[in-house]
Amino acid sequence: MKLLIDTNIILDVLCKRKGLYEGSAKIFKLCELRQMEGIISALSIPNIVYIMRKELDGDRIRDILEILSIIFRISDLKADDLKKAAEMNFRDYEDALQNVCAERMKADYIITRNKRDFAGSKVPAFSPEEFLEIDAPVNTC
Repeated sequence: MKLLIDTNIILDVLCKRKGLYEGSAKIFKLCELRQMEGIISALSIPNIVYIMRKELDGDRIRDILEILSIIFRISDLKADDLKKAAEMNFRDYEDALQNVCAERMKADYIITRNKRDFAGSKVPAFSPEEFLEIDAPVNTC
């Protein structure tokens, strides 16, 4: 099963966000153990670095990129993706780009904290907790 992992899920784990970390960390673990194929858009990388810029130096950025590229498949952002996203009826262009990536990569689900932003998506969106409740293998250790 393929999961497009939204940037906010990655940030839950990297920033150890209180009340959000646990579910997102379980999604990471499922992908790390190859029980699910986790995909992140290349768009997520500069967004993560921008949001965490005060906490990251060059070495830490390289470490994070290495870890993410081991756990997840990083999908390139294509020029056609930019055009398709601009034509979509999404309030947020970044979410439209994530959606286009999910469709192009044939993801089964989008895992996000902002489900309502993906209401128009052909790919169903779930929070980590919702997904774990309905679809995840029992053993995530």
